[in-house]
Amino acid sequence: MSRPGTLGELKSSGWESTSVKEEIRRNAIARIRAGEPLFPQVMGYEDTVVPQLENALIAGHDIVFLGERGQAKTRMIRSLVELLDEWMPIIAGSEVNDDPLAPISRYAIHLIAEHGDETRIDWVHRSDRYGEKLATPDTSIADLIGEVDPIKVAEGRYLSDELTLHYGLVPRTNRGIFAINELPDLAERIQVSMLNVMEERDIQVRGYTLRLPLDVLVVASANPEDYTNRGRIITPLKDRFGAEIRTHYPLELDAEVGVIRQEAHLSAEVPDHLLQIIGRFARLLRESNSVDQRSGVSARFAIAAAETVAASARHRGAVLGEPDPVARIVDLGTIVDVLRGKLEFESGEEGREQAVLEHLLRRATADTASRALGGVDVGPLVAAIEDGSPVTTGERVSAKNVLAALPGLPVLDAIAERLDAHSDGQRAAAVELALEGLYLAKRIDKTSDEGESVYG
Repeated sequence: MSRPGTLGELKSSGWESTSVKEEIRRNAIARIRAGEPLFPQVMGYEDTVVPQLENALIAGHDIVFLGERGQAKTRMIRSLVELLDEWMPIIAGSEVNDDPLAPISRYAIHLIAEHGDETRIDWVHRSDRYGEKLATPDTSIADLIGEVDPIKVAEGRYLSDELTLHYGLVPRTNRGIFAINELPDLAERIQVSMLNVMEERDIQVRGYTLRLPLDVLVVASANPEDYTNRGRIITPLKDRFGAEIRTHYPLELDAEVGVIRQEAHLSAEVPDHLLQIIGRFARLLRESNSVDQRSGVSARFAIAAAETVAASARHRGAVLGEPDPVARIVDLGTIVDVLRGKLEFESGEEGREQAVLEHLLRRATADTASRALGGVDVGPLVAAIEDGSPVTTGERVSAKNVLAALPGLPVLDAIAERLDAHSDGQRAAAVELALEGLYLAKRIDKTSDEGESVYG
């Protein structure tokens, strides 16, 4: 279907002007009525953040997201674009996306006055109606609002003439969504420049008030004030946001694991019980008094942990010639070695970082093994190991060698069935979970040396 190419054709088509907030409201309500999720890629917020955000969008409020790092703030902001209409008409050549039926710039007004219904129309995709600025201390008013262009002045225009202005990001996002990430990092004097945009909906440059009634949904993200020490959101600006939405880390383990499974790019198979260990590990870190909770334990930590475990399995597969490596308990040790620097510890914990991480990882492993294998009678396995059937595993021990060292017991099939393990790699991973759980429960011994561990 061809779209109107001139102002006259647009009028004849019956198209009607609408504000960006009304447009988002209409599309959000349509999705809610259809039972479609507004943010299908965001997990763990279904009963908390998402209802608040839906209400804010329906109310037509500018929004600020407050939350610690790794809580999907930026993802939700960028997802708002999907609530815009797919295509929007503008006056051809307009730098501020002038509405053909309600132009605001002098350029568009003059063009329509000259050409009337023959004025050319362009169509803008919703992906081009989104502007984003990462707030940094060196961000200027010119970046956000605009600046007088000396070349245009030299061409003979007056300074007070709107046509001398080189527009900044905000006016160029007119009839769209403008986002500021890490808003407190924006210098306070620069935050002041947003006051008129959010309330009076006009802009000021070099002392000249340019009455451009901008139509913009302003969205920002920030860390809570007790976390960031780099700045703050000035009170008048904070007051202009209609909705302040607090984000959080996943409240349930299933959501935590779901985020890992969704976001992690795994180079080898990681069984579900290992993902649960990683999820529980992240949650224990968020509860630990040894970790600085003001900086948080990002979901990115758990995602990176899963990717590191998968990489360890892939590396072992390359060394030992395993075509389809599967991550096992032995690969969890790489998390502590590689990702310790992603955490901030409380003062007084210097030198104890590794011990803290190893302790919490053991707790997560023990809890997972207990829950995953609860009800399975592992007594015959304990007896077989105590009677002289030790099992050796490690970074350089293949899955087949792990299985070969095991006695032929029905309980091993029960463990494999419980953990849905079928291939050699999956069965070895399942058995290692059982053995590590028995060791942590102090039912069998384990000795470790030079990359190998012997249960027995």
